[in-house]
Amino acid sequence: MARKTKAEALATKNSILDAAEAMFCSRGVARTSLHEIAESIELTRGAVYWHFRDKYDLLLALWERAMMPIDQAFDEIDAEFASDPLARIRQKGERIFHRIVHDARTRNLLTILLLRCEMVDEVAAAREHILGCRDECLAKMKGEFAAARARGQLHAAIDPEGAAIGLHALVDGLAYHWLLAPK
Repeated sequence: MARKTKAEALATKNSILDAAEAMFCSRGVARTSLHEIAESIELTRGAVYWHFRDKYDLLLALWERAMMPIDQAFDEIDAEFASDPLARIRQKGERIFHRIVHDARTRNLLTILLLRCEMVDEVAAAREHILGCRDECLAKMKGEFAAARARGQLHAAIDPEGAAIGLHALVDGLAYHWLLAPK
């Protein structure tokens, strides 16, 4: 059997990710096995394990694939509005909602995490990773609210940490309920 080229290996990995994304969205993470993912795209289970150790590894890859464009967009917003923290907060909020509504990968990832992923021992590491990312996000938001307050863009009584938690909860809650009933 001939070795695959890097391009072929990447194509196989992306096919596995696409299949996992679709199956996790429709069936849930716990109700989907790596064997079923492999069968759905006519691969062996070994081929899936060549690219991904387990479901956690797959979830993490789905997370990274969906979050990379968001992180890049946030970096662009940081550069464009470097001296305007309140504008950064607004632009990032608008960008995330736009991606949830208009980008299938972002929407699918949130569907998986918020509606189709049972946080059981099997994906405990994924849960910890997600919580770590949430904490990083909250820390950045807190910094932006503090900067906006320092520039006089927000009332001095605004608590940056409370504002960050409130905004994060608002975005999370709106995403959750929109995913439940998009209309």
